[in-house]
Amino acid sequence: MWWALPASVAAFFAGREPGRTGPTVLVLVAVLAGGVVAVALVPSWLLMAGRFVAVVAVAAMLPWFAGRFWRQYQELVRAGWERAGRLEREQRLVAEQARSRERARIAQDMHDVLGHDLSLIALSAGALKLAPGLDEAHRAAAGEIRARAAASVERLGEVIGLLREEAGEEAPQPSGTGIARLVEEAAAAGLPVVLRAEGEADGISPAAARAAHRVVQEALTNAAKHAPGARVDVRVTHAAGETTVRVENGPPPAPARAEDVPGTGRGLIGLDERVRLAGGEFTYGPHGDFAHGPHGDFTHGPYGDFAHGPYGSGFEYGPHGDFAHGPHGDSAHGPHGGGFAVTARIPHTPPAALVHRAPATPRAAPPALPPEHRHARSRARRALAVAVVLPLVAWALLSAALMAWDVRSARLSVLDPGDYARLRVGQDRESVGRLLPDRETRQRPVAGEPRGEGITCRYYAMTADRFDDRSGDAYRLCFRDGRLMSKEALTP
Repeated sequence: MWWALPASVAAFFAGREPGRTGPTVLVLVAVLAGGVVAVALVPSWLLMAGRFVAVVAVAAMLPWFAGRFWRQYQELVRAGWERAGRLEREQRLVAEQARSRERARIAQDMHDVLGHDLSLIALSAGALKLAPGLDEAHRAAAGEIRARAAASVERLGEVIGLLREEAGEEAPQPSGTGIARLVEEAAAAGLPVVLRAEGEADGISPAAARAAHRVVQEALTNAAKHAPGARVDVRVTHAAGETTVRVENGPPPAPARAEDVPGTGRGLIGLDERVRLAGGEFTYGPHGDFAHGPHGDFTHGPYGDFAHGPYGSGFEYGPHGDFAHGPHGDSAHGPHGGGFAVTARIPHTPPAALVHRAPATPRAAPPALPPEHRHARSRARRALAVAVVLPLVAWALLSAALMAWDVRSARLSVLDPGDYARLRVGQDRESVGRLLPDRETRQRPVAGEPRGEGITCRYYAMTADRFDDRSGDAYRLCFRDGRLMSKEALTP
């Protein structure tokens, strides 16, 4: 059993270091060579050939699996620590993304609220500058206030452009800033604006309410910036499952100068995206004749009498008094051209397909594995092949070698039937030896063998052909005192 120890040690290190198979192969070859030399020196050890193969196979496979288990355990421990580090880095990235989204929400809120308020400040300062009876010093101060407010709006837009994300969560709705309050604040700042609302907003989702609020807010801000002094009509219609918001403004009394029109151009694009995410439709653009737009006559449109709508005649805001007959002339017959309108149709609940269904994408081919994954898979396959194939190959080679050795030994131990027939009981051993083969057969049935002092028996094969019916049969020759005592043909 001495050959089991080096085979076990070599197999263990082969499993522990699968990439270093050279030393293992050398050790196994040395063990096999030692076994062959031992059998050549002591032919009787050939009887233990089967045991040799079994011991080498067991001594090689079990330690190999033990070494492999040890290596995999170490790799799992290392992979566990690497995964822990990766999860920690991912948590830091998630925290950074959360902070970035929060900054984007703050930026959106700043744009919505501060930009609107600054535009109203600029509008009020412009109205103050044109107020009659104001001396030149105060008029210049009002102009300076308006210019500074306009510059602040422009700088705010630049800052928002740096902080805003293209796709982020909805910004939280500022409290107390409903559509009615927006119109009140704009009217108090000097914007000639009237709100007409129809229906009840029952079942409207927060996202739809935010979208409607933002449409009105952005439209009023744009009207104050781009058409100061122009009449503005805000119409909100709540129907079954849908809210329609339309904001129209007429042409300004005097065209706004370029330096008095701050902005980044992102407002309407952002509105379109917000309304689309809420499942609605958004349109904007010049509407031609302000008095006769797509909704009919401005004074008597589909929403009822403009001066006496559902909110009563007292709902008109601003210093212009009756909106239909303010200082700018009859609203129904105002100047033509130069007006602008935005319209948003927003469902109270976003369609289920928009919420739950991801956009269909063509089925792509599975991504290629990274190189390290392919190498790891190749190593695993090679290790499995070695674990299964190597013992089988070793067993096959040893079995073939033993079979060849057995055939050769059998041929050297075959006694010719004619020579066996010429043997006579009582013949001296020297003359008998001239007819005998060089070796005895390994198959030695001892049953019925004569016993006694000075008696020795020798066995010889009848044939070396394993497929012959006489395969396994033998001749037994027994000698006593140097003479042939008996000869027998041992057959079943």
